Amino acid sequence: MQKFFAIGAAVVLVAVVGGTAGYVMTQGDSDDKFAQCRASTVAGGAGALGGPFTLVSETGATVTDKDVITEPSLLYFGYTYCPDICPFDVSRNAQAVDILDERGYSVQPVFISIDPERDTPEALTEFTDNMHPRMLGLTGSAEQIKAASKAYRTYYKKQEDGDPEYYLMDHSTFAYLVLPEEGFVEFFRREVEPEQMADRIQCFLDEM
Repeated sequence: MQKFFAIGAAVVLVAVVGGTAGYVMTQGDSDDKFAQCRASTVAGGAGALGGPFTLVSETGATVTDKDVITEPSLLYFGYTYCPDICPFDVSRNAQAVDILDERGYSVQPVFISIDPERDTPEALTEFTDNMHPRMLGLTGSAEQIKAASKAYRTYYKKQEDGDPEYYLMDHSTFAYLVLPEEGFVEFFRREVEPEQMADRIQCFLDEM
């Protein structure tokens, strides 16, 4: 569920997941070369989100952000045992990537696990192969995932009640567009449709 509150000329985006709110301030920036492409920009500039990370690829190799973000990439933080939200969102991302493929633009979908206890490289491979042939799955230690999540200001928390094997995870649901030379440039909310996402991503790619 998402709520919006107007504060002066700025807008505060509140993503409420599992009773916990994560805040991203959005405001205009006349010096931003991508200004015409953004629905919003992050307070403090796009450089306030994203950054270096070290994780483990679905192949089992340790990789850094430099190894992963070699082309425009669409990042999503979730977990393979997610019963509904993650499959829906990741499928939407994959559809947007396919639309861009048809237009001649290559974007890599990336799935970053927030559940290292269960999301082994093998589990990620099965999940990503079902979602998109070019989707890359990333996992890692609890510390590595926490650092990557902190860089993108995402939220996640294991639900301690219920079945210890089939537990659920509360988590934020943004998708992040990251460019090799620019870093993070835009985020997408859940209600953005595949065609809308593809249109906005294409705008950024045309300005690269």
